[in-house]
Order: sequence, then structure tokens, then C-alpha cells
Amino acid sequence: MLCRYEIQSCFFLAYLAVTAFFISDAQGQVSPPTRLRYNVVSPDSVQISWKAPKGQFTGYKLLVTPSSGGKTNQLILQNTATKAIIQGLIPDQNYALQIIAFSEDKESKPAQGQFRIKDIERRKETSKSKVKDPEKTNANKPAPEGNLFTCKTPAIADIVILVDGSWSIGRFNFRLVRLFLENLVSAFNVGSEKTRVGLAQYSGDPRIEWHLNAYDTKDAVLDAVRNLPYKGGNTLTGLALTYILENSFKPEAGARPGVSKIGILITDGKSQDDVIPPAKNLRDAGIELFAIGVKNADINELKEIASEPDSTHVYNVADFNFMHTIVEGLTRTVCSRVEEQEKEIKGTIVASLGAPSDLVTSEVTARGFRVSWTHAPGKVEKYRVVYYPSRGGQPEEVVVDGSLSTAVLKNLMSLTEYQIAVFAIYSNAASEGLRGTETTLALPMASDLQLYDVSQSSMRAKWNGVAGATGYMILYAPLTEGLAADEKEIKIGEASTDLELDGLLPNTEYTVTVYAMFGEEASDPLTGQETTLPLSPPANLKFSDVGHSSAMLTWDPASKNVNGYRIMYVKTDGTETNEVEVGRVSTHTLKSLTSLTEYTVAIFSLYDEGQSEPLTGSFTTKRVPAPQHLEIDEASTDSFRISWKPTSSDIAFYRLAWIPLDGGESEEVVINGDADSHVIEGLLPNTEYEVSLLAVFDDESESEVVAVLGATFARTTAIPTTVTTTSTRTSKPTTAVFRTGIRNLVIDDETTSSLRVIWDISDYNVQQFRVTYLTANGDRAEEVVMVPGRQNTLLLQPLLSDTEYKVTITPIYSDGEGVSVSAPGKTLPLSAPRNLRVSDEWYNRLRISWDAPPSPTMGYRIVYKPINIPGPALETFVGDDINTILILNLFSGTEYSVKVFASYSTGFSDALTGVAKTLYLGVTNLDSYQVRMTSLCAQWQLHRHATAYRVVIESLVDGKKQEVNLGGGTPRHCFFELMPGTEYKISVHTQLQEIEGPAVSIMETTLPFPTQPPTTPSTPPPPPTIPPAKEVCKAAKADLAFLVDGSWSIGDDNFNKIISFLYSTVGALDKIGPDGTQVAIIQFSDDPRTEFKLNAYKTKETLLEAIQQIAYKGGNTKTGKAIKHAREVLFTGEAGMRRGIPKVLVVITDGRSQDDVNKVSREMQLDGFSFFAIGVADADYSELVNIGSKPSERHVFFVDDFDAFTKIEDELITFVCETASATCPLVVKDGNNFAGFKMMEMFGLVEKEFSAVEGVSMEPGTFNVYPCYRLHKDALVSQPTKYLHPEGLPSDYTITFLFRILPDTPQEPFALWEILNEEYEPLVGVILDNGGKTLTFFNYDYKGDFQTVTFEGPEIRKIFYGSFHKLHVVISKTTAKIIIDCKQVSEKTINAAGNISSDGIEVLGRMVRSRGPRDNSAPLQLQMFDIVCATSWANRDKCCELPGLRDEENCPALPHACSCSEANKGPLGPPGPPGGPGVRGAKGHRGDPGPKGPDGPRGEIGVPGPQGPPGPQGPSGLSIQGLPGPPGEKGEKGDLGFPGLQGVPGASGSPGRDGAQGQRGLPGKDGPTGPQGPPGPTGIPGAPGVPGVTGSQGPQGDVGAPGPPGAKGERGERGDLQSQAMVRAVARQVCEQLIQGHMARYNSILNQIPSQSVSTRTIAGPPGEPGRPGAPGPQGEQGSPGMQGFPGSPGQPGRPGERGLPGEKGEKGNPGVGTQGPRGPPGSTGPPGESRTGSPGPPGSPGPRGPAGHMGPPGSQGASGPPGYCDPSSCAGYGMGGPIPYNGYQSRR
Repeated sequence: MLCRYEIQSCFFLAYLAVTAFFISDAQGQVSPPTRLRYNVVSPDSVQISWKAPKGQFTGYKLLVTPSSGGKTNQLILQNTATKAIIQGLIPDQNYALQIIAFSEDKESKPAQGQFRIKDIERRKETSKSKVKDPEKTNANKPAPEGNLFTCKTPAIADIVILVDGSWSIGRFNFRLVRLFLENLVSAFNVGSEKTRVGLAQYSGDPRIEWHLNAYDTKDAVLDAVRNLPYKGGNTLTGLALTYILENSFKPEAGARPGVSKIGILITDGKSQDDVIPPAKNLRDAGIELFAIGVKNADINELKEIASEPDSTHVYNVADFNFMHTIVEGLTRTVCSRVEEQEKEIKGTIVASLGAPSDLVTSEVTARGFRVSWTHAPGKVEKYRVVYYPSRGGQPEEVVVDGSLSTAVLKNLMSLTEYQIAVFAIYSNAASEGLRGTETTLALPMASDLQLYDVSQSSMRAKWNGVAGATGYMILYAPLTEGLAADEKEIKIGEASTDLELDGLLPNTEYTVTVYAMFGEEASDPLTGQETTLPLSPPANLKFSDVGHSSAMLTWDPASKNVNGYRIMYVKTDGTETNEVEVGRVSTHTLKSLTSLTEYTVAIFSLYDEGQSEPLTGSFTTKRVPAPQHLEIDEASTDSFRISWKPTSSDIAFYRLAWIPLDGGESEEVVINGDADSHVIEGLLPNTEYEVSLLAVFDDESESEVVAVLGATFARTTAIPTTVTTTSTRTSKPTTAVFRTGIRNLVIDDETTSSLRVIWDISDYNVQQFRVTYLTANGDRAEEVVMVPGRQNTLLLQPLLSDTEYKVTITPIYSDGEGVSVSAPGKTLPLSAPRNLRVSDEWYNRLRISWDAPPSPTMGYRIVYKPINIPGPALETFVGDDINTILILNLFSGTEYSVKVFASYSTGFSDALTGVAKTLYLGVTNLDSYQVRMTSLCAQWQLHRHATAYRVVIESLVDGKKQEVNLGGGTPRHCFFELMPGTEYKISVHTQLQEIEGPAVSIMETTLPFPTQPPTTPSTPPPPPTIPPAKEVCKAAKADLAFLVDGSWSIGDDNFNKIISFLYSTVGALDKIGPDGTQVAIIQFSDDPRTEFKLNAYKTKETLLEAIQQIAYKGGNTKTGKAIKHAREVLFTGEAGMRRGIPKVLVVITDGRSQDDVNKVSREMQLDGFSFFAIGVADADYSELVNIGSKPSERHVFFVDDFDAFTKIEDELITFVCETASATCPLVVKDGNNFAGFKMMEMFGLVEKEFSAVEGVSMEPGTFNVYPCYRLHKDALVSQPTKYLHPEGLPSDYTITFLFRILPDTPQEPFALWEILNEEYEPLVGVILDNGGKTLTFFNYDYKGDFQTVTFEGPEIRKIFYGSFHKLHVVISKTTAKIIIDCKQVSEKTINAAGNISSDGIEVLGRMVRSRGPRDNSAPLQLQMFDIVCATSWANRDKCCELPGLRDEENCPALPHACSCSEANKGPLGPPGPPGGPGVRGAKGHRGDPGPKGPDGPRGEIGVPGPQGPPGPQGPSGLSIQGLPGPPGEKGEKGDLGFPGLQGVPGASGSPGRDGAQGQRGLPGKDGPTGPQGPPGPTGIPGAPGVPGVTGSQGPQGDVGAPGPPGAKGERGERGDLQSQAMVRAVARQVCEQLIQGHMARYNSILNQIPSQSVSTRTIAGPPGEPGRPGAPGPQGEQGSPGMQGFPGSPGQPGRPGERGLPGEKGEKGNPGVGTQGPRGPPGSTGPPGESRTGSPGPPGSPGPRGPAGHMGPPGSQGASGPPGYCDPSSCAGYGMGGPIPYNGYQSRR
């Protein structure tokens, strides 16, 4: 049947590209059509005919393509067709034709041909006279080789072909590329002395397939082409062009001077990076470029790459099938250009090329420096100076004329090391680079900061300016806790260096920081601290008119801004407190006071800002005054008058009473208060009376009673009396001569224990003075002191306190004594402190303050003790200049009795006492609910400050406890697995950071068992006697757990058989307890129940008795839940699990589990657990195999019923005890079980634990998916040997390390790993000598002799050059063998080793010169550390972790590898480390919209990096705007982790003075995480930060919004297994190879470098002599941001702390902590950080957390592209750490 197909109809058919569906090995299985013929049927139509192939096939594909380029049109024909007519052709147009036979999954080779209608007609014309047309016969065959063009010119060339090997090509099309290359190479005369051909293949990273000098014959090159492997990956053409410039066109790669250089690029798509600069560099280097594009190539991009003219250097074909059509044109053009270039080269006198020399840097500033060099030989047209920061960044360049030999590099970053390379550019070539480094200076900072004119709300700041600064930024903030975030910023111009800071808080310490700004970059900070003045208190408090009930206060006003005063007056005994507020007055009278009472008065000034500190004083009211001068006069026989003198004006009335003395009635009368006399009438005559008078005052107080006696007259007349006066008479006085040598005797300077006596000497004939003193009451003996005659002062001590002394001085003459002079003096009392005050109450602390006594003291003793709870009295001492103290570590909600004693030289004063109470840290409204038989719940009212709760439930029957820690927002919790009918105590402890409050408790009883009819319980058989231990179990030492099925299917009788089986099995063990085997048992059904934990029993007897008491549980079978319960509850440190001891689980079950057991058992086996599985009756054997360890024949047992336990008992006991007795536990590595030790886990160097190891940070390893751990300087990571190797080391073992030596690793020897005994003496280990480049292994042999073997040589030296290396140290009984990077390098004889002591420690990185516990350790990176208990392990290792040695076919897939199948979509992982920014691409042309592809699966997210500690507080960045970063993809939102535990507060130091600003320190160690601050304004971009400790992974967050459209993606077959980061890894490997090559050549030079002497200093020594310049390495990709480094440099001294508690009789302490560090300077926008981390510094005081910055503006949106494709390269990649120069040999010019 003849079918017609018009060509126009072909054009609407969709073009179907040949895909990788047709795999290469299937192509030959369908035979191709043959005998292709053409026949013109009309002016625009041709009939095609062919012969059908043999065999089965489905149909034909007919492809027609115009040779001039254009769309390929495809027809699908049935398998019965052998002819087709194509219409609508152009007669003058050449067409290429292909016919392919195909079946369902296979295709034949194409039958190919070319035709033009005019040519067919011409042949038809000539065929009329010929019988046969030979051309027609061969039309369907490829042209014979002889018909291909051959370049016959004698000119030679160096041709490098760069082939795109990305996934978009496909394996089928790559075969066509090989065919094209074969035809291309065949056209030239190839040989070592003729034209040379090299080839590189590229995708995401380029690769040299062979260099120009690799092959000497054409046949060898053609053979290499035919075997060219397909690479796969992305399309990074720009990177590949740079790569061949730096690697292929080099003399060492076979490039020859004076020979034409040709580069031919073959690509099928648009590059994903910028191609213009790399292509220009190639052309500038004299390399002529040809660009060949296939299918989706961008023609404009090809023109940018190729040399001019485009018409002869750019080729583009629509499909790979038509590449053969351009071979001839390309080879003709290349051939002619080679001839022309040879003429140009030979016709030009070319001076010898050479590089410039003698690189010198000068005029170094913070922003630039000058580079100078010596001219290169010959005619140099230009010099190109390339420079970039050593830590990573975009290279920049300066081009100067060839006549110049110097250039100035400007606008550099301060304090940054730059790499410099100078190239000489000739007319047709470029020289090697002259390289060196230079570091810019730090930006000059302001100096001499002065804070002055300080007031309550302002201060002024001035400083010395900096030349060249564009302005200054001033930051100031209060240091008071809670106010640190209230930071303000001021920016001023460069002309101002003095300004006022206002709006400050009174009596507040401020830190002021000044930055000199240079554009957007800030200098180091200049910092000062000053405290604003407090609000002025009143002054000069005086008391006057003090009476018994009132007193007048007067004071000097505080300030004109005062609003008033608050007067507080209290009785000193604390029984009554009063206060009153008054206006702007300066006097006030206190009334209604109590007489004879001491009052303490405090006056506060009141301002708008608050109140001032108080002005205090005290006074004592007087006694209530009694009437005075009570007298009786005007007496008569029946009356007399009483008179008195009033003593006060506020007397209300008097009570006057009288009574006869000889008995009788008392009478009383009340008299008005203003009276002063009264006449008493009606008295008896001649009678004596007692008269008493009492004054009553207005406040109802009463005076004392005064009394007088008086008498009335008798009725008879009185007889007058006569008074006689006697006098005495004295004798006449005599005259005497008195000598006195003393006058003006004065006693002053009184203290509590001394008096000073001073006198004037009036007579200098006195030879001595006799000073005598005694107490006034004479209770002590008189003391005598003799003083020379010229001395007129004397200090009397020690004296009694509060005692009056009489002091007498007598002058002594040569002939006798003179007149004595006396004077009294009194020592001061031991006055107690006054006015105790309590403030700053918190849950665990409070502050007490007091006023100093008037007497000078030696200090104060503070004693405090809880009042209502038992506890010892605690005391502390402070100095005499301290009157306040913060008391820490108190119980919350507790009253304390506080006593303050003043300390004197003679003793202590009376106590100033008071009561203080901390705030209550506890929940309220604790209640229970949902009380069941085996569970109950508790709920409570949340505490507003709580960060966590610790809830404990305790059985009041057996004392068993459960405990759980909950978050601060959790108001309830339920407990399960309780005993029915049991009373429990539920206690809730509220926690605030590290503070825990007292328990709040309630009692609750679970519901009892329901009443059941009595049944006869089945009783287990009586236990046998204690069975003896079996011989195989004598050495067993393990943590052994039995998981026993207690489901309903077991039944009572069978459960008793299980108990008997457990009894027998456990009875076979020997020693039970911490020194032997520990046993735990879990019974499981629906829920697992812990019968007892590992550390519950320490003897076999008690353990077996406990087994007999286990009660049957009942329920369903959930084995997986039980295994998980064992991991979380049994195998913990609290439950008794020991480190380094085999962990064994025995699972006994009779049925299939109702939950998953595979995942948890596999995870535990990977963690080193050994599983034995015992199945009975209906158990699932396949499930038992999944539970048990491998091999299954040792770990899986199956019996028909419970009576058959005895059949497996002996074998099970043997296998269990052998596992428990192994020196080397069974662990899993790379999917294989082996005996040995996973040392990284044992040292805590795993992702979940490393943050708890001090001095360790996590970084990317050899691949991004492999973490490595940086051990910082003096980290000294160690573990007790008893936890790691409790049974010692085996006789034969292999030590495996994967590590890297760092630039800051010291030159002195250090132990990569070693074991020390109790005296810190080394027992066994591996030592690296970084200076001598040697490796040493040492141990003690079986005779106890110390033995060492040292290895050296080129292979040993390479581990010191700064790259990752894998080291195997294989130790046997006779030899020590060294294997580096899976290649044996040396072997030496040793004696068999003796065993080690388990009482010491094992250490990583310890310096050999270290002594004792305070050791030093070296910094290094460690990715792997294992000890395998075999010597064959190294032979099986393939070094799959090293990028340069990894073989994808033989190595297991990298962790987290993914596939493009939706079925393989895994759960989201934690966030991964950010990738480095790609090279910026040129703006692309808008592509044709592609078909919508299916959504790819979400890949796993990488492991999160550790969080770094907070650095010094940076400025808020209100004005300094960083460059916007590229828009990142929205990450998965996780929950916040629990806050970390706060460290125990240390004793506060006394306030210190502000320290001088120190030099910028080294990075400090991790500090505690501070609380999250509120969002702040936009922050200044700083250097890349260091992430902190990794929190627990939160649940999967919501799906983020779609990101911006990406660049146009290319359709690929599968993802690239090598990410862009491989450039770094390959560069590192290539660099290492270059280094080793250079080292071999430069050994003689290096050996002349003086060896560095071993120093005990820990700082780096001076740099070594510069080495010769190495060959320029390829420019690597920009590195990813570095992983978390060690903490930043310490801040400036922190704010003054509280005074610490003094030690016993210690010396007076130095000033305490310094002032707080300033906020860090704003960093300029820097390049991504490298992976190197600075050496750790001493711990710094963490600065206050800076406010969060605003998000930077988004980048511009790129052009929309078609849907991307799934790229598995995102799952694995090479490490992106920056290059680290090998230690000791980095050249510096």
C-alpha cells in the first residue's frame, strides 16, 4: 500500500527528541533498513524507498532535516511500509534523511542519506546513457574514509576540545558526539611532534580526559575518543573555559610555545554561569576559539565565546544526528587558521616570554596598598593584577600599561589578607602569574574618649578624631539589666568630635561606643562607661524642739526641680512605720510620737523621674515631763496650798491626791491643765499628809507622780525656834613653790579601743613624763607609761570600749616631780549598723542594705537563716566600704532571719536584725482529674515566670517514682502504668532557668481492681536452688535486657514457663551487678511495663527472687513499642547503662507484632545493640529475623511450644554469654557488622552530642553530607578508659582516622589519640610530628617494655599538607603497618602488646610536651575514628569518603541520597547548611516556553549546623545598610527548642574600675545562650556568624510560598551526583598533587629552612621563609558560608558585678569583673565565609544580644524559565570548605 505524506503536514507534528529511553546496549538488537533510494515524482516531491530489515519491529521513524539548519520533521510509518513520498521540498535545498526501525523499547541504527532534487534529476538525466548509476548505489551508505577532508598542511597546532557532558545530552546522543570527535580527529595529522589533541569534558565541574601530551599517535587518540566516558551533570560552560585555560594550555600539559592554539567547544544548551569573561581570557591568551552548538544551544552565547569572524567560528545544528554535516567545514576552517597562525608566529620576532618577578607591596593602609614588580622580559603590552580576599570573595583586577611596574589597589576591606597575582600580557600570550599576599591594616579608630559634664539626664562625649574618616557613629545604652536593649545611635559628620547625649536615666551606668566610619565600614570601637548623677536628695537633716511627742525636722532643699518630699519615720524597733508627703518646704514637725522612743527618719526628694536616695537620721523623744517644784505653803490648822511649776503647754489636766500618813481615806481632785496651784481645805489639824500630783497630757499620756509631805498646824500657838550657826576657823596658810611642765591637756581621736593624749610642754627641763590611766570606776589596775621629755603625744591602747578613763600626766624633773594634770576621756561604744532594708527580691535571691554606724569598722558580718524550714545558718563577710549585698542561692518563697554585725578590732557589735522573704516559685490550684485504675492526671495554674516544670509522682506504698520535665506553658500531665488502689503523691516543682521552687503536692488514690469472684490462682513451681554459673559465662560483663511477651495469647501456665526459662537463663550468669552483668526485664502487651531496671539488683539471689515475683500482664502484642521503650527507659544512664559495655536484648514472643519492629530494631543495631529473638508457636519467623542481629543462625531461635524452651536454653546461653564476654562489642559500620569501637560516638563527636563537648564545633567534611568536627586549641577532648575499653585492647586491631591538619596546628608533636594511666603517663597512641613530618606509634609490649616505631617519607609527609587523609594503623602481634588513603606506605616489626590499664583516660590531640591534668591539645579536624578488632579491615576499605578516590560504581550511595521517583519521596530532614552563591551568569534571552513537567519530590534537608555563641553586641545598624543578599528559599519552620540550662551563678566580685581597652582577642568559647531579644531595626551586616547548639528537630512546618522563577532549566536524564561544590574538592586534590610535585623538586630548598625549635609557648611563631612560587592553581568556586566556628572574640569588660562572698580571712580582693563590652562594629558586606574557624580564645563575657535586623531587599527577579528537573546532585556533594594552605609552606611575597 502506497502512503502519501506531504511535507507541510509534517510540520505540525511535535518534534520528539531521542531520549535515554533507548539505552546504548540495545541499539544493535533491531536491524536497520537498507538500500535507501530516491526518485523525483514532481518538482517539489521525492519518493523515498528502502528495504525492510529482518526480524520483528513495530514501525519506522523517518526524519528529514534541511542541511542549512532548521526544524527536523518526523514521520511515524507502519512496519509494512517501504516507500514514502515527501512533498513541499525546495529543489535547490540539500536535505538530510534518516530512517530508523523501532520496536517497543529498542531502535536500530539509522539508515542515512542526503539528497537534493536538482542533483537527483541531474543523475537521472545521465542515467539514460548508462546502465547503472554508482552514486545511487552508495547513497544510503556513509561516505568512505577516503572521501573525508584531510588537513594536509605541514603546520602543526595544539587543539583542545571541550565537550559538554551534561545530562541534557543523554547517553544515546553522546555516542553521536564520539562519532563526530572521531571524524574531527581523523582529519588532522596527529602525533607527539605533529598536531596534538587534548580533551576535557565538563558538566557541573570540568574534568581533564587527556592532556595534549598524553598520546603520541593518532590511533591512540582515536581509541581514547571511542572510549570516552559519559560524565553527566549541569552545564557550567564558563567554569569549564576557565579550567582549560589554567590546566590544558600549559607546558606541563603538553602545550608548546610558538605553536597555534585552538580551542573547540561542543555544547547543547545555554550555560548556567557567565561565559563572557572566561572566553575573553582565552582569546586574550592567544587561543582561537570555535563554538559548536547542538539542539538547545544559545547562538548568541556561542558568538560571545567564539573568535571572530562568527561566520567561520560558530556552528549550530538542530540535532546531534546532523553533527557530521559540519565536520568538513569545521576541519577546513581549523586547518586554514592553523596555516595562517603559523605564518603569523614565524613572521613575528617573538621575544622570550617570561613572568614578572620580585613582587613587593608597600604603602599599606586599611583601604589599599601599592603593588610593585620587576618587568617581565620581552615586549609586554599590559600587566594584569588580580586580587581577592584569601578567605574567599570575587576576584577583581587592575590592568596597567606594559611600561608600568606598579599599581595601587584601592577600596579594599580592612584587616583582610589578599591574594595577589600579576600577569604579563603579550600580544598573543600571557605569562605565569607572580603571586603573593598582603594584609590591609585595621581601620584607624578614634582615641581618648572622655565623658564629662555629667548630670542626672545627660553627659557630653568628646574624642580625638581620625584623619580620613567620613563620619562617626556613637552608640550608647544603659548597662542596667532589662534596659540594655534601649540602645540609641547618633551619626555625625567627620568635623564633629564633641556632642551631648541627653534623655538619659538618672543614676544609671551607660556604655558609650564611638566608631570611626569610612564609608559603610566601621573601625574598631572606642568605649567608655559613665554613670549619670542620681536625683539630688535633701541635705543637712537637723532635729530640733524634740519633746516627748513631737519633733521638728529641718533640711536644706534638694533642687529647684523638686516637686516635694516624702518623709518616712519608723520606730527603730520596727513596730510602727509612718510616712507623710509634703510640698516644696524645708521644715516639718512630726507629732503624736511616743515618748522615750528612738525614731529613724528618711526624707526622699520627689521628682518627675522618681524619688531620690533618702537622707536619713534618728532622734529619741524625751520622757513625759512631770510637774516641777511641788511645794506646800500657807498652812493652817485645816488647810494648806499646793503650788508647782508647769513643764509643758499641752497638759490637759492634773490629778491631785492627798492622804494622811497615819492612815485614813485618800482624796483626789482633778484640776484644769492651766492651773499652777491649789488650796486643799478640810484637813485635820496637826496632821501630816502626803500630797501627790500627776499631769495628764492631750495625747492621754501621763507623767510620773511627784509627791511632797506637809502638815497642818495644831490649834495651840507655836513656840518660835532659834537657829544657831556655827563656823570654823582655819590656820594661816603657808607659802610653797609649785613646778608644772604641762598645760592644755587634751584627749581626742576616740575609737572603740584607743584614746590619743596630747599636751603642750611649758618647761623644757622636764626629763620624762609619766602617763597613768585607769577606768573611772577603778575596776582595772592603773597602767603607767613613761614618755621622753620631748614627746607630747601618746596613743593609749588597747582600751575597753564604751568606758570612761581618767588620764594623769606627771612631769619628772631631775630632782623630783612636778604638778600632775588630769583629764577624763571615754572610748566609743561598739555601735551596731542601722536601718536594715530589703530590696531586689527574686525567687532565689534578695538584697539587703544598711547604714554604717558612726564608729569606723573593720567590716560587716552577715548571718542569714531560713525561719520556717530546717537549715544551717550561713554567713559571709564584706569590707568596711560596703553597705549592701546580694544574697544568692536562697529557697523560693522562704522567710529568712537576717542579722548584720559590725566588726571591730575588739569584737562584734550587737546585731541589726530583720526578716526578708524571697518570691514564691510555685504553681497554684494543683488538682487531679481523670483518675483511673492505672492512670491519673494532674493540672495546675501556670506560673507567669516558669520556664519548665518537674512533675513527680511517688507511690506511698513502695516508694516508686515517675518523673517528667515539661515546658513552661504546660498546665497538665497524665501518668500511666500505676498500680490500682494505690495512694500517690503528685508534686510539681516550678523551674525558672536553673532555679527550682519547692514542691507543691497533692495526694490521690487510683481506683481499685473491680471485685471478681475468687479463683484459684495458678502457682508457679517452687524455685530451685540458686543455679551455678556456667563456664562460658564466667567472663560475661554486659547490660542484658529481656523483653517478655505478656499478651493474652500466652496464658497463665505458659507465662510461668517463661518465668522458669528466665530463671534458668539468668542463673547461668556469674557475677551480677555493676562489676558484672546487669539484668533488666520488660513485660509488654499493649503497653510495655518495666519490671525492674538494669541497676535494680546487685546479687544473683535478689535478682532471681525478683524474677519469681513478676506478675502476668495480659493484652495485645506490640513488640515494636516495647523495643522503643527499652531504648528510652532501660538503656539510659539513670537506669544503670554503662558505657563501653556490650548491650544485649533478648525478645521472647509468641505472635506477630501489631506494630512496626523493623525500624527501631535496625536503628538500635546501628547503635551497637545485639538482639536475640525467640519465637514460640505462632510467631512470625521473618519478623524474628528482622529483629535479631546478624548472622541469624546465632541470634534467632524458634520453638514449637513453651515446653521446648529447654532445647534452645544451652545454645542461647552460650551465644548470649559469648556476646557479653567480647572485648570488642559488635557494632555496625557501612551496613556491615564488625567487632570494634566507634570512637567518634564514644567521645561524643556525633551530631546529637557534640554541642555538649567543650571546644568542639561541627563543619562540613570531605562531602557536604559527612560532618567533621573541629577540635579547637586546648579542647583536650577525653573520656575515661573504663567507659571506652573496660576490657582493654585486643592483640590485633586496626586504628582508622579520617582527619585534616590545620594551618594553626602547632609544629610540635602531638598525639592524634592516646591512652594515659592514672599518673597521666602514655600507654599507647599515635603521634604526629607536624614539624618533622613523621608518624609514630607506641605501646608497651608483653614484657612491659616501652616500644615505639616511627614512619617517615614522602607518603607520610603528605598527610601534613592540609587536606583530608584516611590513615589506617594496623597493629598485629608482630608488625605495625601504615596505610594512607588506602595505599600501604610502610611496615615495621614490633613485639606483641601487653594489655592496658582501664583506670586512666583516653585523649584526642594532646601535645606530647603536656604534663599532668592541665594539658594542652592541638587543633585539627576529625571526620572518622574507629578501632576495628581485626587486621584485614584496611584491605577491604575503598576510601569512599575521599572525593579523589571515590568510585561511584563500587562505593555505597552517599547518605541522604535521593531519587526522582515520587514513591521514594522521604520525610523532610532538618535544615541543611546554606550553599555558596553561584557564579553570576549573563542575562539570558527569553526561551521558548517548555511543556509543564511533573512536580519533583521534595528532597531531604541537610543536617543543621551548630549554633554559635553570642558575640559582642553589634550596633543596631539604623543607618548602615548592607548590600542585599540573594533571595533565599523559604525554609521549613520548626518549633523553638527548650531554653538551655543556665549556668550556676558564681560568686559576685567587688565592683572594679573600668579597665583599659584591650587588644582584639582570639575567639572565645561557647557561652550560655541568652534570651531572645525583641525584633530591632535593620542590623549592620557582620561577618558570617557561628550557629549554636542544635536544638531538637521541630515538626514539619507549613509549606512555604513558591520561590521566584529560576533560570531556564535543561531536561536531563538523571541528577548530577557531583554538585558545584566538587570544584572545591577537585581543586583541593589537584592542589595537593601540585604541592607533592613541587615538594619533590624543592626538597633541597626546604631542607635548608631552619627547623623550628620546640617552644613551650602556645602562640604561633614567626612566619617561615617564603617558598618559590608554585604553578597557578585554578580559580575555585566561591566557597559556601563556613560552618559554625568557635565563639567570637571576648567583649570589652562587662558591667561591675555584685561583691562576691569573701573567703575565710582572705586578703582583700582585686577589683572584680571589668566593664561590659561594647556593641560590635558594623561589618561591611563581605564574601561568604570559609570553613576555617579561628583558634578559640579565653571565654569572654557575652555582650547583650543585639536587636534582630530587618530582612534585606529582595534581588531582582529573573526571567521566567521552564519547569526544572529533579537533580539528585542536591542530595550529595563535595565539601565546600575553602582551601587551607599546607602547614608551614605557604609562600608570602
